[in-house]
Amino acid sequence: MPSSPRSLDPAQLGAYLSLIEVSSLLRHTVEQQLREAGDLSYVQFQLLARLGDSPDGSHRMTDLADGVVYSRSGLTYQAQTLEQRGLVTRAPSVDDERSTTVTITDAGRDILSKVFPGHIAVLDELFLEPLERVDVEVLADVLGRVRDHMRSAPPRSAAPRRRKSS
Repeated sequence: MPSSPRSLDPAQLGAYLSLIEVSSLLRHTVEQQLREAGDLSYVQFQLLARLGDSPDGSHRMTDLADGVVYSRSGLTYQAQTLEQRGLVTRAPSVDDERSTTVTITDAGRDILSKVFPGHIAVLDELFLEPLERVDVEVLADVLGRVRDHMRSAPPRSAAPRRRKSS
């Protein structure tokens, strides 16, 4: 007879449930703010923010999908929507013609500058206000370690594709 799975102790269960609830509450409010300020979905904002933070404003689609933990097909749809709005361009990658490179446009940068003030205000009010600076540093460290552990064996949608050797 297989052994039953171990139980979580009250502190572990409480930490997990709090993380899930905080994540859901924050994401709901952030999504609302992004829709109102820039008519962006959460994923579209993540894409634009990653592109805007890139030195050349570009990323390969595969790398974007891995970074935002989103299916490649779903990301293609989101990038197409952003391209139709003139916020990004898509082109074959110069390094690998099988890949597509996405680049943020000036209009994409403009929409980011439009949504960021409200985005930061939501983060300040809901997430950062009840925390002391040391709390933020500890939380960043703890969540960073958890993220790195989870990324060491990412889900398929976030796993880098294996490159075929020539």
